[in-house]
Amino acid sequence: MPIDPQAETVLVALKNVPAFAHGLVRDLRVRWALEEIDRSYRTEIYEAMTPRPDGYREAWQPFGQVPALEADGVRLFESGAILLHLGEQDERLLPREPQARGDAYSWLIAALNTVEPAVMDLQWVDVFRAREGWTKEARPGFVDFLRVRLTHLEEAMEPDTWLAGTFSIADILMVTVLREIRHTDILDDYPKLKAYKERGEVRPAFIQALADQAADLGAPIKLGEPA
Repeated sequence: MPIDPQAETVLVALKNVPAFAHGLVRDLRVRWALEEIDRSYRTEIYEAMTPRPDGYREAWQPFGQVPALEADGVRLFESGAILLHLGEQDERLLPREPQARGDAYSWLIAALNTVEPAVMDLQWVDVFRAREGWTKEARPGFVDFLRVRLTHLEEAMEPDTWLAGTFSIADILMVTVLREIRHTDILDDYPKLKAYKERGEVRPAFIQALADQAADLGAPIKLGEPA
């Protein structure tokens, strides 16, 4: 089992996050990758709803976020950078054949730069600003923009396969991005994307990563409730 209190690899994560964030905090991406390659790690856990301690930004993440990782004497932040680092070390995460490798790079960046911003816009109006009057009128525009991205992704998706042919870090990114609209039924209109996401979610490494994250997160809290 990859979680090992004596492991040299350290993953920085959170506990006591709001209920809507359970299963979505981005350290899940790193946990999943580490599980896929059976690499042991230990966690350094911080409270989600309180300021980071002095020195955190200098030591781990300049924006005070998670995840961050220390591996092989190197410290990294941002989930995409961490996954690329891990992929460079293990072909189970990043194929070595040039075109497949290029596909994995391209789709990983597409997940972060093209699909996730549209997802986050919808999350912003549905979750973070849901009580503000302007969101009801603005929401259809955000949904339409997200649907454009999902339509293009659906058209590019081959049934029953992964983005780079074999499973890779690109799939870890894309599946976790698609999970961020779980509060909607939008994916019902995109059968290939829905099936793709579900194939990712039944991988043993994902299931274990999700369980380990849940154990560290603790019970959900309500927004505005002290951690």
